[in-house]
Amino acid sequence: MTNKNILMTGSFFLFIAVLLGAFGAHGLKNILEAQALDTFKTGVTYQFYHGFGLILLAIISKTYGIDVKKSALLFIIGIFLFSGNCYLYSITQIKTIALIIPAGGLSFITGWLLLTINISKKRE
Repeated sequence: MTNKNILMTGSFFLFIAVLLGAFGAHGLKNILEAQALDTFKTGVTYQFYHGFGLILLAIISKTYGIDVKKSALLFIIGIFLFSGNCYLYSITQIKTIALIIPAGGLSFITGWLLLTINISKKRE
């Protein structure tokens, strides 16, 4: 995965987050109950955070020469597992979908921790 691929993936996830945020605010506002809409919004929020995170990873890699590929992959997996399942659960209310969401959160956490470890290993 190149820095360009990471940048493109991050910007694409941000594009989708804007679309889904607008869809949630306008299209789902009168359809979903408040708690389900909050879950949808949480998915959008974390997709935004980690879309920006992917862009940050590419900048860190280019600027400091730090390997960010595993963190980027974990962020991407996290977006699918966490945000994607927040979207699905909010719309379907299928409980088994909600059980997958923490795996996405763990993916995000692991990605950030791995980045921290890789930065600490970099010699100045």
